[in-house]
Amino acid sequence: MKVDVKKIDALKREVKFEVPRERVSKTMDEVYEEIGKYAKVRGFRPGKVPRAILANSHSKLAEEETIKKLVPQAYQEGIGQHRLNPIDLPQITDVALKDGILSFKATLDIRPEVKPGPYKGIKVTRKSSKVSEEDISKTLEFFKKGRDGAETVIDDAFARGMGFPNLADFKQALARQLELDKDRQNRVDVENQVIDALMKNAKLVVPQSLVQRQLQQRLNETLKRLKNQGMKDEEIQKKEAEITKSLQEIVERDVKVYLILEAIAKQEKIEAPEEENLPAKVMEFLLKEAKWESDLLTQV
Repeated sequence: MKVDVKKIDALKREVKFEVPRERVSKTMDEVYEEIGKYAKVRGFRPGKVPRAILANSHSKLAEEETIKKLVPQAYQEGIGQHRLNPIDLPQITDVALKDGILSFKATLDIRPEVKPGPYKGIKVTRKSSKVSEEDISKTLEFFKKGRDGAETVIDDAFARGMGFPNLADFKQALARQLELDKDRQNRVDVENQVIDALMKNAKLVVPQSLVQRQLQQRLNETLKRLKNQGMKDEEIQKKEAEITKSLQEIVERDVKVYLILEAIAKQEKIEAPEEENLPAKVMEFLLKEAKWESDLLTQV
């Protein structure tokens, strides 16, 4: 099999494949054998139709099935032969079966080299999750403003309507909830400090094919959500370019962060039962290794 690799840029490769006649012919024989098992041709029992007869009525199907079988096989063999490490699915184009030779082109991004930079001892500060009287008062102000514009009286009767025996118990429960909310937000803030440091220190080229796939996926999800919320198709179309632009930077950042965390996991031999849990495991490691600059440290 002939395989030619052309470097387009730092990550992108254009790979041309030519599968020889002998292999194409062998695969097509196998395909015709499968077709012959179920093909219905007048005057012949299934499995007994001569190849020449099948070729007259099923040649297009045979070619399609041969291509379906050979393209993924040839692709895997070719990238293995040239030690390419794709980070995403390839774009397959220019597929042709001519004079018994199968040719096609695969455009792909290889996995980038990631240099995480220093990642142990990252300085982080965690804010206090303590809830003040002012925090409680601000939240109660929200409850005061009714949906109909009328002001709600915050008293024991209101607390009972919320499922508490009196206002004091309601305030106590509200304080606990506000503390949990602050705690979650502070955890996110600490993780963002780590991510900002990783982004600043790491060196890598972000593979655009992966970015574009993730971008399209998130765009589709956003557009679907807008439609479910009742937005008209014309309005959605007008907003699509704006939404795409706003998502682009977010997706690029997310892809870059994932690749950095993946590189750290490899370097530190961090494993996770499932791939989606890997970033969380690496973040746990980084927080343990971080340099905490707050005496308000709580367990993370």
